[in-house]
Amino acid sequence: MTRDPSALAPMANAIRALAMDAVQAANSGHPGMPMGMADVATVLWTQFLKHDPSQPKWSDRDRFVLSAGHGSMLIYALLHLTGYEAPTMDDIRNFRQMTSPCAGHPENFLLEGVECTTGPLGQGLAMAVGMAMAERHLNATFGDDLVDHRTWVVAGDGCLMEGINHEAIGLAATLKLGRLNVLWDDNKITIDGDTSLSTSEDILARYAATGWHVGSCDGHDFADIARALTEAAADPRPSLVACRTIIGKGAPNKQGSHSVHGAALGADEIAAAREYLGWTAAPFEIPADILANWRAAGAAGKTARADWEARAASHPQAAELARRMAGELPAETGFDAYIQSLIANPPKVATRKASEMALEALTAAIPEMVGGSADLTGSNNTKTKSTAPFNADNYAGRYVYFGIREFGMATAMNGMALHGGVIPYGGTFLVFSDYCRNAVRLSALQHQRVVYVFTHDSIGLGEDGPTHQPVEHVMSLRMIPNLLVFRPADAIETAEAWAIALANKDRPTVLALTRQNLPPLRFDTEMKSAKGAYRLVSAEAARQVVLLATGSEVALAKDVAATLEAQGIGADVVSVPCWELFDEQDAAYRTDLLPADVLKVSIEAGVTLGWQKYVGDGLTIGMDTFGASAPAEVLFDHFGFAVDKIVPKILSRIS
Repeated sequence: MTRDPSALAPMANAIRALAMDAVQAANSGHPGMPMGMADVATVLWTQFLKHDPSQPKWSDRDRFVLSAGHGSMLIYALLHLTGYEAPTMDDIRNFRQMTSPCAGHPENFLLEGVECTTGPLGQGLAMAVGMAMAERHLNATFGDDLVDHRTWVVAGDGCLMEGINHEAIGLAATLKLGRLNVLWDDNKITIDGDTSLSTSEDILARYAATGWHVGSCDGHDFADIARALTEAAADPRPSLVACRTIIGKGAPNKQGSHSVHGAALGADEIAAAREYLGWTAAPFEIPADILANWRAAGAAGKTARADWEARAASHPQAAELARRMAGELPAETGFDAYIQSLIANPPKVATRKASEMALEALTAAIPEMVGGSADLTGSNNTKTKSTAPFNADNYAGRYVYFGIREFGMATAMNGMALHGGVIPYGGTFLVFSDYCRNAVRLSALQHQRVVYVFTHDSIGLGEDGPTHQPVEHVMSLRMIPNLLVFRPADAIETAEAWAIALANKDRPTVLALTRQNLPPLRFDTEMKSAKGAYRLVSAEAARQVVLLATGSEVALAKDVAATLEAQGIGADVVSVPCWELFDEQDAAYRTDLLPADVLKVSIEAGVTLGWQKYVGDGLTIGMDTFGASAPAEVLFDHFGFAVDKIVPKILSRIS
C-alpha cells in the first residue's frame, strides 16, 4: 500500500466527508473525533492493521477497538471503505436510524469488524487489555503459527480520564502486554471545552510511571504517525502514542473547538469544509480512485490470512483452537461425574466452597476456562489445582491475580470473551459488584459468556457489618436484561448454575454465593435449576401456602413448611435459583408452581422490591434496611429470618 501523502490525504478526507455528511443527515452525532483522527486511522488501517474484510471472523486478525465510541463514524467509514460487507453506503446514509446497523455508538452485535460495544468511556481500552491477555494466552497455548496478532485502540481524553483507565493500564503493564497499542486522540478538547478546565495531569508521565512505553506524533503528518506506530509495535511493553490532533480537522471555522465535538456542522460549515479540503464529491459518494485505494488496502490482508490458513491446515492443534474460538464446550466437561459425587456424599458447605468444588472438576476438563479474583482469591474460592497463575512469565497460566481492580477485572473479562477462545470468570464480594456494574451491563449488552463469582451474598457474612453486607445488590442485578443471576441453595444447585452458565454462549451469569455453610437439599441428577424455579417440597396437607426462597433461605423455608404442616397447613417450598430462567418458562409451568388460590410468601435476605410479581398481595419476607455487625446467626434472627418470626405472619394471613 502506498505511503505517498498525496494518496493518503484524499483517503483520510473520505473519512471526514462521510463523518460530516452522516452526522448532518441524522442531525445527531459526533463529527469532531473522526475528522480529527482520520489521518491516524488511515495510516493504521493501510500500513499496520492485519485484517481481511472478506473474512471478518478470522481468528488471527488484529483487533481494533474504538474506545472513544462517540466517534462511531470513524469505524463505520473504515469498515465501508476497506470493503466489509456492511455497513453499506445506505447504512451510513441512515446513520443513527432504526433501520441502520450504524448505531450512535458501535455495537458488536450489529456489525462484523466492530470488536466490542463502546461508548461508556474508558471501557473500550479496558476491554482491549482483556483481548491482549487472551491473545497472549492462546499464543502460549497454540504457538505463533496459529496465534500472533496485535490489539490497537483509539482512545480520547475521556477514556484516559475515567477511573477505569488507572485500573486497566496498571494491569496491562504488570502483565507486559506488548501487543497492546493505544493511540490517544490528543486534541485537548472535551464536551465542556478545553481539557485545561478539568485536568492538568501529565498523561505520558502517568503511563510511563505505570510501566508503559510512551511516544508521540503529529496526528496530521502521515510519516510521523507511521514512525510512532512502528516504534510502538516494536516495543515489548504496552504502548501509548499521543497523537496531537485538531478536533474537527477540515471544518475551517469550527475545527479545534468543542463546538465540533457533538453536533452536526451545519450546511454552511460543510460547504466550507468541502472547499477547504478540496472535496468535490456529492454527499455519500466516494470518488472511484480513492475508493479503489481503500479497497486495495483492505484486500492486502488476504495474503496474511491465506498464509495462516495454509499453516492451520497442517497444524495438529488447529481443530482445538477452532473449537475454542467457536465457543463450543468439549465433549466431556466433568459435570456428570461431579454431580454423582455430590449425591454419594452430600456436603454441608458454603456455596462459595461448593463453587470451588465445581470449578475443580470443570477447570480440569475445560481448558479454555480462565479465572481470577480481585484480590479475594481465598474468600471467593476461585482458584483450582488446574489453574496456574497467568502472568508475564507464564501466559499459558489460567488464573489472573487482578489486584484490587473490580472494574478492571470485569472489563478485562469482557475483552477476553470478545476475543474468543477463552471463557473468563472472576470473583469479588457481591457488595463490590457496584464497582463493576457498568461492565456487567456491557457483558449482557454484548451477549458475552462471562461468569461473575460474587460471594458473601447477604447478612450471612456476619461481623464485617453493613458496609460489606449486600442488601439491594441481587435485586439490582436482576434488573439488567440478558443477565442470569443465580442464588443457589446448596452444592447441587451451585453445580447446576455453573453448568448453565457455561452452556449459555450468548449471555453472562452472576453467581451470588454464601460465606456460611448450607445443608444439602437436593439428591437427584435432574437439571432442575434450568427452569429457574422448581418445587423442592410438595405440600402433604391441603396446600394453602407456597413458600418461594433463594440461596440460604431455602433451608429456612423448608423448616417453615414443616412447622406449618405440623399444624395441618399444607405448604410447598419452591426454590428460585434464577428469576430470569423461571420467567422464560411457559405459563402452564409457572402457574403450576404458583397457583392463584394460595398465599404466596417470598423469603430472601435482601430487599423485597420485585418479589411482588410472584407473590402478588402475599407476603414478602426480606429486609429493606441495611444490616449490622454481629455473628450471622444473630443477624438472621434479628432481621426476622427465623421460623418463629415467619410462621405467625403466615398464620395471620390465612386464619
